[in-house]
Amino acid sequence: MDWVTCAYSAACTGVASRPSGLCLAHLDPEQLGAALAGLSPGRLLDLRGTTVTSDLLSRVLDATGRRPGRTRLDRARFTGDVRLSGVTFAGDVSLDGARFDRLASFFGARFEGNVSLAGVRFARELSFHGVTVRGHASLDRAVMSRDALFSQAVFGHGLSCERARFDGYATFDGARLGDGGAFRGARFGRTLSFRKVSGHAGFEAAHFAADAYLSATGRLSAARARADGLLDVAVARCGVDLRRVEVTGPTTVRLTDSQADLEGAVLRGPATVMGRGRSTLTSLRQVDAASLELLRLDLSACRFAGLTHPSGVRVKECTFALTPRGVRVSLRWPMLRWFSRRRALADERTMHTGSAHPRDPGDPGTSPDRLAALYAGLRPADSATSADFAFAAMEMRRQAGHGWWLSVSWLLCGYGMRMGRAAAWFALLMALMAAAVAWSSTSHAGIRAEPVHPALHR
Repeated sequence: MDWVTCAYSAACTGVASRPSGLCLAHLDPEQLGAALAGLSPGRLLDLRGTTVTSDLLSRVLDATGRRPGRTRLDRARFTGDVRLSGVTFAGDVSLDGARFDRLASFFGARFEGNVSLAGVRFARELSFHGVTVRGHASLDRAVMSRDALFSQAVFGHGLSCERARFDGYATFDGARLGDGGAFRGARFGRTLSFRKVSGHAGFEAAHFAADAYLSATGRLSAARARADGLLDVAVARCGVDLRRVEVTGPTTVRLTDSQADLEGAVLRGPATVMGRGRSTLTSLRQVDAASLELLRLDLSACRFAGLTHPSGVRVKECTFALTPRGVRVSLRWPMLRWFSRRRALADERTMHTGSAHPRDPGDPGTSPDRLAALYAGLRPADSATSADFAFAAMEMRRQAGHGWWLSVSWLLCGYGMRMGRAAAWFALLMALMAAAVAWSSTSHAGIRAEPVHPALHR
């Protein structure tokens, strides 16, 4: 400890007051009255390491006019209920390592500076409902053994709860996070309600032991997070990072004019990703999901390489990339090629350009065989996309060299799915036959019309 401790006993860690050398908890009534008289609004309040009862806390707050200045409460222990409604802290507040044995209610309190509660242990309920913090708030490594309420709280320069533990119900509904919220490595033992939160939020490597409802207006990240129950994510006009997330229960992702990345996710329960407006899904690479529904999404740039269960993906009202149309002449067989426009996966375009994925050095990449399996397994709801994918599956098999007959089938009738091509060949054949017949008829007519030489009659 970096302060002079109470002389009452070696076990007491309270900061010593002058001139007695005792902490406020061990002063006699006359000494305590003199010490409280020395407090005033806006001035330093130092109760580090002190055991604070409800009565002592009330008297201290009254002495400061419920407006203390810089407040130092590191490793203090609060043995009774703490109620700070209406208290304004004019300076920075430090409660690092403090312990609250009973209710800790900061409801309606105001912090004009920063507040640090790193490593604090709350044995009972914690309420930060409606609290305003103009600076930055930290609850890193804090332990909340019961319910924790942060709804409607305002954090001007952000909130940090890295490696914090929320053993009870936790709610941040309607909170404003200013510069953003950091929950990296946090653990939520019961339901987390994080709805209609304003600002960025990062839940990287967090553990949701029960249901989690996440909603934010800023960028939201739950990369490498683990959810043992339901995971419900809703974002508007921002991006959401769900790479390598692992969910045991149902997963629902709602996007409104937003972008999502699910690369490497493991979704063991039924999963749905739906979009409104201009909503984009950028990657399903190496996703393990037995049941995944994609609804009203832009998938024109979405990568599917390594998707474990293509047959479990249902696609409805989604937009895909389109292949170019036209005629091309090459030295390879067939020398003349023509292409009709069809819906295609972004992986096919990547395969043709030969570009590798920059994020993962172990990227399996794409090949005609892998793409054929993807096209054959995916289940689009509309018949037009389904037909395009069936054609693409055959096209990938042809490019992989699975039989010369595929090239012949592609050339003659587009694998039986481009009958206009067969009609064109038939029309060409009929035209050639008609030309041959016309030429043959013209030749015979010329022979019959040629005059016979007189010498031949003798």
